[in-house]
Amino acid sequence: MMKNLFKILTAGFVVLGSSFIVGDSYRFVPNSSFKAGEYFEYKVKFGILPVGEATVEVSPQIYSVNSRACYRVNVFGRTTGITDIFHVRNTYRSYLDTAAMLPQKFLMSLQENSYKKDQVILFDHSGNSALREQNNDKKSFNLPNNIQDVVSGYYFLRTLDFSKMKVGDVVEAPMFFDDEIYKMKVKYTGRGVVKTRFGKIDVIKLNPVLPQNDMFKGEEGIRIWVSDDKNHVPIRIEIEFAIGSASMEIKDYKNIRHTFEWR
Repeated sequence: MMKNLFKILTAGFVVLGSSFIVGDSYRFVPNSSFKAGEYFEYKVKFGILPVGEATVEVSPQIYSVNSRACYRVNVFGRTTGITDIFHVRNTYRSYLDTAAMLPQKFLMSLQENSYKKDQVILFDHSGNSALREQNNDKKSFNLPNNIQDVVSGYYFLRTLDFSKMKVGDVVEAPMFFDDEIYKMKVKYTGRGVVKTRFGKIDVIKLNPVLPQNDMFKGEEGIRIWVSDDKNHVPIRIEIEFAIGSASMEIKDYKNIRHTFEWR
């Protein structure tokens, strides 16, 4: 259980972003929420026990992939303290189209003790396809329009106007991950306030809608609190497992586009 905990939390953090879609073929999505150089750090707990940390960083440099300008976004997670006996070092990297908020390239590098997995995906949005390379094996996939990966979808989420949503609204979109296409769903459940080490902050409450399974407790076993401002950054995540609960909380940040309103 503890060996896979951090990977689950990292996926939970980025998976909510794959919940929204726009219907055009190379769309333009205005972005006033984040910028190059942005950095966030999170602490991960299982119950009251610290088990790991995660960083989410947008490179200061703009890259060119498929002749498109892209942000390079890194999500890195690791176990810490006593749980580092499992030696988890996981990296998810997306080259995110600065205009369309779509992934042009995705890399995943997983290390858990002796287990290792490295994967590269090149997206072709004009052809709705992707080429995946893993351990010298290449495979092509046909994909739906405006497909997201687990990192790019989160950044697209941050560009949306939540003021137009009603409590109970459910939005969905396709996501490509680990050779599978998923229909991700997220429910908007209102607004609230979260207390952090920096002070209290207004938040938007979201619940990824989960299929029935034995791992999570109910279809709303994951709860996410996103800052109710122009940043739209996850402040806290809680996950209810069948055997206990885990959480992920903001620990540090820098180079954000808009100042947080702590109180």
